[in-house]
Amino acid sequence: MPAIANISCYKFAPLTDLKPLRERLMARCKALGLKGTILLSTEGINLFLAGPRESVDEVVAEIRSIDGLADLAPKYSDSDDQPFTRMLVRIKKEIIAFGVEGIDPARYTSPRMDARTLKQWLDEGRPVTLLDTRNDYEVKLGTFKGAIPIRVDHFRDFPDAVRKLPPELKNQPIVTFCTGGVRCEKAAPFMEREGFKHIWQLDGGILKYFEECGHAHYEGECFVFDQRVGVDPSLRETDSAICFACQTPLDADEQKDPRFVPNVSCPYCFKTSEQQMHENIEARHAAIRRLTTPLPGSVPYENRRPLNVPGEFDGQKLIDFLCTIFPHIEREEWLRRCELGRFLNDEGRTISADYIVRAGERCVQIIPGTVEPDVNADIRILHEDEAIIVLHKPAPLPTHPSGRFNRNTLQHILCEAYAPQRPKFAHRLDANTTGLVVCARTRHFAALLQQQFRCGGIEKVYLARVQGHPPQDEFICEAPISDEPGELGSHAVDENEGQASRTEFKVLRRDADGTALLEARPITGRTNQIRIHLWHLGLPICGDAAYLPEGKLGDTQTLETDAKPLCLHAWRLAFDHPITKQRMVFETEWPEWAVK
Repeated sequence: MPAIANISCYKFAPLTDLKPLRERLMARCKALGLKGTILLSTEGINLFLAGPRESVDEVVAEIRSIDGLADLAPKYSDSDDQPFTRMLVRIKKEIIAFGVEGIDPARYTSPRMDARTLKQWLDEGRPVTLLDTRNDYEVKLGTFKGAIPIRVDHFRDFPDAVRKLPPELKNQPIVTFCTGGVRCEKAAPFMEREGFKHIWQLDGGILKYFEECGHAHYEGECFVFDQRVGVDPSLRETDSAICFACQTPLDADEQKDPRFVPNVSCPYCFKTSEQQMHENIEARHAAIRRLTTPLPGSVPYENRRPLNVPGEFDGQKLIDFLCTIFPHIEREEWLRRCELGRFLNDEGRTISADYIVRAGERCVQIIPGTVEPDVNADIRILHEDEAIIVLHKPAPLPTHPSGRFNRNTLQHILCEAYAPQRPKFAHRLDANTTGLVVCARTRHFAALLQQQFRCGGIEKVYLARVQGHPPQDEFICEAPISDEPGELGSHAVDENEGQASRTEFKVLRRDADGTALLEARPITGRTNQIRIHLWHLGLPICGDAAYLPEGKLGDTQTLETDAKPLCLHAWRLAFDHPITKQRMVFETEWPEWAVK
């Protein structure tokens, strides 16, 4: 004999003190070994429970002891296994989401028609319209012969769907039905309010009809909201399954389709990997547009900037630490900020200028009313899978938070678009550089990609327009580059203590205006490497606001959005995929300044 009793029932009645009631019912159900869902609302109760029959009966008795629920009438069915995975008791605004004001089944419901009367009407061939108020995916498994499906994906869409019904139905007798009757408690009164004159609701829904009338006038089975998926007119579990991806119910033949892969896809949602990736990318682009309209840093906000204390500052005063790491800001300004209470320690307490910092401590500077400069947020995703993201970065757009930029950065925008994931950059492009960037979806994949960068397994090819004509068609620069940043975060060639650096160049075109188009291949990955090497060779990149002709440094790093572009573009990127190990090659269109 089946070991599990399943019940479904609802009751519209005014309920109060919902939180203690939730705790009481949760404790009782768990103690009795029941699983399922109970929804509580000020308008009533709706529940689906399964477990040993005696335990189910005890909870039903408990619920009937609540004021207003004495005549709760559950519908029973049996199953061999527990159809639910856990026990939930939730408080909701409505026990069945509808969202229409003024529809209150506790005060008024449309006339009910019992199952045997409906069967008699159908046996006699009376002119009655059966309206299936369920969602399309439920109707797919079965419905009454000749019934009109309301054609919705969610019950909240029911009001709009009713308004699209043929006007002539307003004068015809209509019987609404759903799984257990709860939706019709709101659907039928709403239809009356919309001018439908002869409305009944099937009392107890399809499940009660099965119990009293079997399969008469019904085709197929009834979708149920648990792991059984469907029950037949004998109220026994069927062989139907549900697609993990799109939640479509599947009969036995559909489960034999080669496109049905358990926990992956079915004939209705199956897509090739390319199709799926294209849809994912379109969704990401839509998310990015929402997140950047307006730009996230354009609205004033409280900016909290972390400051990690290096070991050499252990035991120093906060003011001395600040003046040393930010020498371009006057001491008086730091003192002013400290007096305003704009610094917090690890514990979140406000700290003064005389506060003693400790190695490894993470202080926070609070910058109120922050508004960031505009950036170009035209980020385009080119490839996405479970491990990596390849994108085209526009300019100007900083990759990471720094200086004047925190939210108006590629990192912030991507983290918001991919939340709760936080994509990890395997490398970076300067704020003013356009082109290809690869990110990892997890730390594990980021480590694998970064290892390729360290070992030279990544091929990076840039286009650069420079001022001047190189004497050779191909040349190499191996000038070492300083490790520590200088003014405005700039770096320079440092023959004594600089880091080993190598960039290979090839002339693609020499133009009559005195500029040349080069291909640049950075073998190492130092900050600003291509820009510094060309600057060092007397071939500064056109549009560079930092590394100017004649070895001069400019007064800005990040360009304004309406400034002439930096003519440096990451055009080609090749690497081994961290999962498949296959070589992947990406190229972008050349920017306007590179096209003759």
